[in-house]
Amino acid sequence: MTTMANVRIGRKPDPITLTDSAMGKVADLLAQEGQEGQGELVLRVAVRPGGCSGYSYEMFFDSEVADDDIVRTQGTVKVAVDTASAELLAGSTLDYSDGLQGAGFHVSNPNASRTCGCGSSFS
Repeated sequence: MTTMANVRIGRKPDPITLTDSAMGKVADLLAQEGQEGQGELVLRVAVRPGGCSGYSYEMFFDSEVADDDIVRTQGTVKVAVDTASAELLAGSTLDYSDGLQGAGFHVSNPNASRTCGCGSSFS
């Protein structure tokens, strides 16, 4: 079932959606970065060849956005994804948990047919 949030005329669905927990953590990290003099930072989410299952996820703050990047604002966070990564991430969710087993970000990707034990790579 398609939600109205993803149905926009002339616009593709977001390549990755952040949960409230992930948005909050990213906003906290951006505040800690102290953006003075750096321009606006975006969260870049990308997929790169490598890792034990074929592809690995990469996330970092970036001050440069290419013309063909897909940029979406979720809450107070801007997320940038390159077009090649967007195809592999389509429909994915980025979550953040802070529990007894350790804190960290986790990508749930419906396009992944296999993931590794560490959760940072897929095929």
